[in-house]
Amino acid sequence: MKTFCALGSAASTTTASSAWSSSSAFGDDAVAVGSCALVLHGVRGLPATVRPEAAVPRGRNRRDRDGIALRQFDAGMTTTELAGRRVATLDWALAQAVPELPRANALAVLDSALHQGLADADGLRRAHDHARGRRGVARRHVVWGLADARSESPLESFARLDCVDEGVPPHTLQLPVHDHGGRVVARGDMAWRYRDGRWLVAELDGRDVHDTPDAVFADRARQNRLVATGRIDVLRFTGRDVGTIGRTVRAALHR
Repeated sequence: MKTFCALGSAASTTTASSAWSSSSAFGDDAVAVGSCALVLHGVRGLPATVRPEAAVPRGRNRRDRDGIALRQFDAGMTTTELAGRRVATLDWALAQAVPELPRANALAVLDSALHQGLADADGLRRAHDHARGRRGVARRHVVWGLADARSESPLESFARLDCVDEGVPPHTLQLPVHDHGGRVVARGDMAWRYRDGRWLVAELDGRDVHDTPDAVFADRARQNRLVATGRIDVLRFTGRDVGTIGRTVRAALHR
């Protein structure tokens, strides 16, 4: 079974601290890059552990130290200032990080950048262009094409990639579900249309969002509204199901 980890609030606090340390360990001209820069830009979907890394202009002969990786400064790389420190702009940070991340995390950070409005389609194309020729990018070209702003959480990204790998990519995301009066009563995270016009909807329950009693009640009410339309079958998944979600959906569609 494949397992992935989204960067949660506790992990992000620790990782952000490490990211800041990476941009200061090599002096005032150091720039946080790669996954570290993505943390500082607020991008979600990174692994729980991110190695600090920085780049320094003309820093080719400097060595890694204190667990912080020193990258060669990319020709043409642009930077921005966040809280008084220099950070690679988002397009360059994505170009540096995506080729090195696990596939699921790579898709999650691209989805997150789009969903949060940190980047648009043109920004992702620039990032993809910056990444060309880098080690590992050939294995990630498909992931760039899968990025979708409608994916609202890393778990949704992980689940969608799981379904793509099983040959059952969702027909749509955030499906609006109407009651018999035409009102939108819910939205399905991922959805597949049956031949008879009905829908199979997959709901993704992230632990940090759905574990409170109020959230459990809201999820139950939402599922009841979906089923009450008479046109929806519902599957529910959590992060523990990643690696089996695609198979479960495929079995349901071919039942």
